[in-house]
Amino acid sequence: MTPDPLIEAARLARERAFAPYSNFRVGAALEAADGRIITGCNVENASYGLTLCAERVALVKAISEGITGFKRVAVVTDVDDLTPPCGACRQLLWEFAPDAEVVLANLGGRVAVYRVAELLPHGFDASQFKGAK
Repeated sequence: MTPDPLIEAARLARERAFAPYSNFRVGAALEAADGRIITGCNVENASYGLTLCAERVALVKAISEGITGFKRVAVVTDVDDLTPPCGACRQLLWEFAPDAEVVLANLGGRVAVYRVAELLPHGFDASQFKGAK
């Protein structure tokens, strides 16, 4: 079986994570509508609130390059339980890729697939502003 190139890209991105405080390294990879793959890794900071998640790094990289349509995102960690995106990442994924698949994987080969809407039902978006006065 051929490995999924999106999972492999996220695995490689994980190796570049900067996680000296938690030692919890995460890699993410987005598959754009045109097939391009954009990666991100978590970047921790001593002031934890400034830490950036791998998913958000990948999204910001893509958007800053003019890429806004996404089919899938893969998230790779090295723990037994697969790790879904945090709430902030789910919100950003909802805004930019509400129909995307979220592929969760670990280094042991476990994989699960969800949709963004499954991970964030009833997400908040611009439609909430319609009719506001």
